[in-house]
Amino acid sequence: MLDPNYIRDRIRTVPDWPQPGVMFRDITPLLQDPKTLRVLVDLFVHRYMDRELDLVAGIDARGFILGSIVAYELNLGFVPIRKKGKLPFTTVEESYELEYGSAAVELHADACKPGDRVLLIDDLIATGGTMMAGKKLIERLGGLVVEGAAIVDLPELGGSKRLRDAGLVLHTLLDFGGH
Repeated sequence: MLDPNYIRDRIRTVPDWPQPGVMFRDITPLLQDPKTLRVLVDLFVHRYMDRELDLVAGIDARGFILGSIVAYELNLGFVPIRKKGKLPFTTVEESYELEYGSAAVELHADACKPGDRVLLIDDLIATGGTMMAGKKLIERLGGLVVEGAAIVDLPELGGSKRLRDAGLVLHTLLDFGGH
């Protein structure tokens, strides 16, 4: 049986990054060890293997890593939701607020089609702005976000509540108190 702290113990906390007062939860140690990466991916794959899904959408940038592996393992297509100005084709755009600023993300206009059932993945939910923007982009193209998934939830920042209040079903592996 998996130790409930197995994933948590392998997340590095970097204080005061990218600005003072922020406790950055760094998932890169999860990716460096092959066993830990396998465990992490399997936790998501096992959850979604019997779900009716068409695509996995990963949010720039760490959501790309997890999302593309999960899509591959589930035999689904993968679409990237990128920071503004990074996609070469016609895009749709959505702005959002971060815990320490504002930004915009884009999705190719042909990334999904009406009726596509999409799993939306990112590494972490803080204020919920990025995932909410991704949800809106997919819905604008006619897709349905079946669930939002992340490794870490920072519930004190209110993002998971905001997303659930907006009707998004969420799945996270663990939460950290504080920022």
